[in-house]
Amino acid sequence: MADRFKAMIVEEQPEKKFTRRIGNRAISDLPENPLLIKVQYSSLNYKDALSATGNRGVTRNFPHTPGIDAAGEVVNDTSGIFKPGDQVVVTGWDLGMNTAGGYGEYIRIPAEWAITLPEGLSLRDSMILGTAGFTAGLSVQALTGRISPEAGEILVTGATGGVGSVAVAVLARAGYRVVAVTGKADQADFLKVLGASEVVAREAIMENADRPMMKERWAGAVDVVGGEMLAAILKSTSYGGTVTCCGLVSSPELPVNVFPFILRGVSLLGIDSVQCPKKLRQEVWDKLAGEWKIDLEALVKEVALEDLEDSIQAILKGELRGRVLVKL
Repeated sequence: MADRFKAMIVEEQPEKKFTRRIGNRAISDLPENPLLIKVQYSSLNYKDALSATGNRGVTRNFPHTPGIDAAGEVVNDTSGIFKPGDQVVVTGWDLGMNTAGGYGEYIRIPAEWAITLPEGLSLRDSMILGTAGFTAGLSVQALTGRISPEAGEILVTGATGGVGSVAVAVLARAGYRVVAVTGKADQADFLKVLGASEVVAREAIMENADRPMMKERWAGAVDVVGGEMLAAILKSTSYGGTVTCCGLVSSPELPVNVFPFILRGVSLLGIDSVQCPKKLRQEVWDKLAGEWKIDLEALVKEVALEDLEDSIQAILKGELRGRVLVKL
């Protein structure tokens, strides 16, 4: 094993400007954690783009290597949990935020952050899913425990994005009738290929959203948008329905009254993929590898680490479709 390895390095320049380059880092630069992994694949998430552009709400100290996802083989593990050659997946925790992440050929992390690659997925498959796919899986897990496919339609917002696209495909795979919301009318065919029964514009969801309550329609929803969109969904969810919330693309604020909760018994469930307990983490990954396994090739664009810049800019502008796989 060479002492130096290839990585994306984000550096702070004068006047709070940030630059990105592909350079060399030393194994000795990595934090003193027990589990050393040789990374084969990572992926691109919105949080990665924020870290890569110097957002201190995500990453405090620079120079830094982003990448909140990583899949690869264990080099060594002084904790004894894993053995050399084991294939593992790492998502969430502090990886790629303030711990050197998956945009480098090696990471060194606490062993508790990693799970064994589920049978039925390759390392490549696991990173097509990545944090976005895992978050979608957590959302589906929350919904399926409360709502049967016969209960009615499930709405998915931000449907062309990472979380949304996987959620559409997994819900359809699980037998639900999925209505996909997007602001990109030209992506309707893509969403129907994933399994959406219907594709609607954002404006259709927001119609009459200024009212205290709206006509009941949705048995449940997976929302990645937040803000007024989430408020409108809650107002139009049917009696006893469940809505999951995992994003704030529109806004972190929620301008809604209590009527959906106290008059229709609607449940709003928060989804967190960062500090999700390991038992639930492994359970959801096993489902994504088994009963919820989907056609991942319909979702993915694969790039080398050196060619990631265009995708970083696209995800920041909300122009990315599906998932971007990063091959180390």
